[in-house]
Amino acid sequence: MNKIEAVKSVMFFEGLPDEKFNKLAEISILKRYGKGQILFEADIPAHGFFAPIKGRVKIFRTSPSGKEQILHIFGPGEAFGEVPVFEGGTFPAHAQAIEECEALFFPRQDFENMIKADPDLAMKMMAMLSQKLRILVNKIDDLSLKEAPSRVASYLLLLRSSQESDTFKLDLPKGQIAFYLGTIQETLSRIFKRFTEQGIIDINGKKITILDIEQLQELASEGK
Repeated sequence: MNKIEAVKSVMFFEGLPDEKFNKLAEISILKRYGKGQILFEADIPAHGFFAPIKGRVKIFRTSPSGKEQILHIFGPGEAFGEVPVFEGGTFPAHAQAIEECEALFFPRQDFENMIKADPDLAMKMMAMLSQKLRILVNKIDDLSLKEAPSRVASYLLLLRSSQESDTFKLDLPKGQIAFYLGTIQETLSRIFKRFTEQGIIDINGKKITILDIEQLQELASEGK
């Protein structure tokens, strides 16, 4: 596949006239990566964006404890890394090839000059960023439901330990507890409801009774 065909395969550029593909091909650089090779690391200046034409790339972050959270996996035709490029900031996450990969690299300054001179390309960029925003919002909601239960379980075990009883009162309003646990009150309420339906806890106003300590400990350990 030559560079012009490769550029045409990038969904980000669908619908552009041929002369734009030619110019995009001129500014792009074909890069090859081995399995496990890092394309960029979090917090380094965003010097350009990428579009795989062969293989896949994972975008991920790591917690202080070393736990990896995959944010997205991009395959052929899917551009990534463009948001921080046009913010003039740094990459917010790491990018790593999960198999042998070939990707087009679009240098920030060259592409920025094209955007300034081409309203059609600018509109295409806005449409793609809007689509990615919707995907991100859905991902964040999904992560909150998957990870928040372990934080809530750990918090309940902490309260049980501090009050030395399987029955205890919540020490803060639910809104403040949710903020402390890095979630929102609606999510916290859903988790409490789920725990109740699963027979893990019983709730009576602000009073909570732990019914299944082993299951609660298992949930808490999933977040480590």
